Amino acid sequence: MSVLARKRKLSELKFYDNAIRLRRSMLYLLMRDLGAKRGVRDIKWMTKDMPPQDAELLLAVAERNGLKRFEADWPSWVIEKLRDNIWTLLTDMMTAITRAYTIFATSKAEADERRLNQDRAIACCESLLKELELAIDILPVDANKYKQQVKLITEEIMLLKGWRKAGNKKVKELEEQEAARAAKLIKEKLKEE
Repeated sequence: MSVLARKRKLSELKFYDNAIRLRRSMLYLLMRDLGAKRGVRDIKWMTKDMPPQDAELLLAVAERNGLKRFEADWPSWVIEKLRDNIWTLLTDMMTAITRAYTIFATSKAEADERRLNQDRAIACCESLLKELELAIDILPVDANKYKQQVKLITEEIMLLKGWRKAGNKKVKELEEQEAARAAKLIKEKLKEE
C-alpha cells in the first residue's frame, strides 16, 4: 500500500549519510597510518644476532652515511600505497553515489546510467573491504581496530543495494512507457504506408 504524497516524509538518504560517516571514519584511520605503529629501531638492535665482524661492518657503513635508526617490520611505502588506494576508493564511492543520486531517470538509458553508478559505488565498498583485509594481513595491527569501518562498509553495501532495488519499479515503468511509445510509432508508420 502506498503512502499519499502529502503524508510522505522527506527521504533520509541513509545510504548518503552512512557514506559520509564511512568516509570520515576511514579518513581518521588513514591519519593514524591504518592503526599500525611505526617501529623505529636503533642500528645496534639490528646487529645483536650478527657475527661480530659483520656487525662492525654494518655499524661502520651506517655511521659513515649518518644512519642511526631504521624502520622496522615494514617499509613506509606500504602504508602510503594502502592509504592512496583507500583514498581513491572513498573518492570514487562518493562520486558514484552523487552521480547516481543526481540522475532523475526519465528514460531507460538514464535509469541504466543511474544503476551503473550505484553498481560502481557498491564495487568501491567491496574493494575497500579487500584493502582492509590486505592491511590486516601485512601490517602489525589488530583486526579488531577495523571493526567499526567494516561494519560501516557492510552497512553501506546493504543500503546501496536497497536503494538500487527500489529503483527497479521505476525502471519497469520506463520500459513500459518506451514500449508503448515504440508501439505507437510503429502503428503510425504502418498507417502512413
